[in-house]
Amino acid sequence: MSGSSAALQPPASARQPVRHPDAPAPGELIGAHYEQCFGCGREHAHGLHLEVRAGEGVSLTAEFTVRAAHQGAPGLAHGGVLASALDETLGSLNWLLRKIAVTGRLETDFVRPVPVGTTLYLAAEVVAVAGRKIYSTATGRLDGPGGPVAVRADALFVEVPVEHFVDNGREEEIKAAMNDPDQIRRTRAFEVNP
Repeated sequence: MSGSSAALQPPASARQPVRHPDAPAPGELIGAHYEQCFGCGREHAHGLHLEVRAGEGVSLTAEFTVRAAHQGAPGLAHGGVLASALDETLGSLNWLLRKIAVTGRLETDFVRPVPVGTTLYLAAEVVAVAGRKIYSTATGRLDGPGGPVAVRADALFVEVPVEHFVDNGREEEIKAAMNDPDQIRRTRAFEVNP
C-alpha cells in the first residue's frame, strides 16, 4: 500500500487476514449481496453488474464492462463510476472474512482512460486486519488480467453490527432483506457500504 495516506497504513499491531472456513471456494462466483446494489445487483438497470469470483487466500477478481450509461466524458467511463467499481470489489473481500463492514476510506488513482465498451479486470486483496479495521488494495486493468493498469485503490473498511443498516436504511428495503428466507442472502444484504 505504498503511496497511500497514513490512514491507510496498517498499524504495527495489525495481523495477516485469515480466510473464513465458510468463505466461497477459490474460483467460485460470489454473486450479488443485494439485487438492487449499484455495484453488483442484477436488478439495478444502470448498475455495474460486477461479477466477482473468490481467489486464493483473502483475494478475489472481478469484471466490469463499461456501458454508455457509465460515461463521463464522451466515450469514456466516469471517474466516479470507476471508483464505485473499485469500492464494490474491495467491499466484496469482506465476504471472504465473513464480516459486515463499511467503507471508511477509499483512495483512488486514475492511471489511464477507460473507454465505453471496455471490460475492466479487477483484482483485490485484504492486506491486514487490526481490530475492526480491514485494510485492502485493488487494481483495475484493461484488455485482460495482465493488461495495463487503468485504476487502483487502497481502502480501509470498518466492521459494523447489522444494526448500522437497520437503524439507517429505508424501512421497506430493510424489512424485505430481513424477511428473506435464505440466511446467506439475508446476511449478505448488509455487508458493504454505509
